[in-house]
Amino acid sequence: MNSQTFFRYGISVSVLAFSLLAANVSAQILVKPESLGPNLPIASGNNLYCAGYVQSSPINTSSRLIGGVEEQDGSIYAQNDYLYLNMGANKGVQVGDLFAVVRPKGQVDTKWSHKGHLGMYVQEIGAIEVIRVKPEVSIARVKTSCDSFMLGDLLQPVEQRSSELFKPRSEMDLYADASGKPKGQIFLARDGQELVTRDQIVYVDLGRDDSVQIGDRLTIFRQLGKGNLTRMPDNPESVSAGDSGYHSWEYRGGKFSNQSGRKSGDEANGRVVTTEKAKEGRPNLRKVVGEGVIVNVKEKTATVVITRTAQEIETGDWVEVQ
Repeated sequence: MNSQTFFRYGISVSVLAFSLLAANVSAQILVKPESLGPNLPIASGNNLYCAGYVQSSPINTSSRLIGGVEEQDGSIYAQNDYLYLNMGANKGVQVGDLFAVVRPKGQVDTKWSHKGHLGMYVQEIGAIEVIRVKPEVSIARVKTSCDSFMLGDLLQPVEQRSSELFKPRSEMDLYADASGKPKGQIFLARDGQELVTRDQIVYVDLGRDDSVQIGDRLTIFRQLGKGNLTRMPDNPESVSAGDSGYHSWEYRGGKFSNQSGRKSGDEANGRVVTTEKAKEGRPNLRKVVGEGVIVNVKEKTATVVITRTAQEIETGDWVEVQ
């Protein structure tokens, strides 16, 4: 599948290797709940502080990394390295201050949303702690790293985040009806993945404007009314065996549909019943493929960790608040 999500400024989301998925499906109807302890958080560590987000408001670019103590030996930095910040006592910095390090990657341009401009994708790189303050600069140690630090990365206040604990839950009904609550789409996954599974991060076009909150649980589903996400070219309604490689004078085959096995009409004297024709007039159908929990909310978007899957989850799948 080709990537459908792109970043402007020449940044393109690449297709990542297919993820291997495992889903426990019981009786082809229900997915059994997680066998996890009651005191484990839904999201922690990398999935809590390194998940990234998409925001529509401008980002503060005044505070940034401007140097490395060992920059003569390399241009990227990681945990326990020491870096220079472009602010010191003149901006009220004190020893022990913590800052989050982020890297805006570009404006999100996606076909997987009908809500227009969603904002910029911001990668969360890690956190630093100030160890020395000078009049105009400070020195900080990389306390935690989610990715390689680079000069020019931006500094933001550290957000204190928390996650709900796993709770015993009923089995996931793969045929659950719609809740009628806010609905959106997965428009991007972390690291550009297009197939995701449990404990991975996705971004959805539901945000504060839709009244969603951290901790909200989402049903992830795929609408069946218009077929699959990837549609093959339409086939002819019938295929003649004589046109399909049977070039014998004695047997040339007959015209039978390669879609449905019958012709329309109570005497089978009408047109062939195609797959699309068979779908006409049916109500909206959907296929539940998983669940997720919101771990961060911005104006128009939310960051979601996948908690349960029935099969692979794709960019473009729909989500609905439970």
